[in-house]
Amino acid sequence: MMMVTTAATVTLILSATIMILATLISKKINEDREKSSPFECGFDPKNSARLPFSSRFFLIAVIFMIFDVEIALLLPMPITMLTSNMKSWMIVSSAFLLILIIGLYHEWNQGSLEWSN
Repeated sequence: MMMVTTAATVTLILSATIMILATLISKKINEDREKSSPFECGFDPKNSARLPFSSRFFLIAVIFMIFDVEIALLLPMPITMLTSNMKSWMIVSSAFLLILIIGLYHEWNQGSLEWSN
């Protein structure tokens, strides 16, 4: 029992010593404001967080996410063609692509895909 206690004590002392040495050695001498702050989409994290946010940027990000999910749904379509009924596969695939094309036309018609005004 004494040997286990001694081993645990030595282990704790050794690990604490290594952690303290690592903390002392790893201190940066030059603190750069730009390098020590997180980068968040080009916003300055040192200023107020209540700055006006561009709704255009948000809309473009949402449209990108929608198209990203659409691509993930389109990729398995050729693989499922081999294992399913051809008629039902054509109906489902055509309906899915038609919905995507109608959505793209609506976004285009509303001006959501315009990058600049």
